[in-house]
Amino acid sequence: MADIGQQALISIISHILFISLTWKVVVSLNFDALLVKGKTTEARVLLLFLTIVIGAGVSRFFLEILQWSQDLRYLF
Repeated sequence: MADIGQQALISIISHILFISLTWKVVVSLNFDALLVKGKTTEARVLLLFLTIVIGAGVSRFFLEILQWSQDLRYLF
């Protein structure tokens, strides 16, 4: 049972870390040419959603690699 709690905590921290890292990268990019004037709120929401999707995807990838590397012990 403790393993499930530890895995949940690692997953939460990983998702938050990668989403915040992705947000810093997305904010540093220049999206001004793609934005329509007067639609800044919609553009920010879109960037937020893209950040969550990309950050969660990268986090999921690293968590799967971590899980697979731990499962290798069952191979031998």
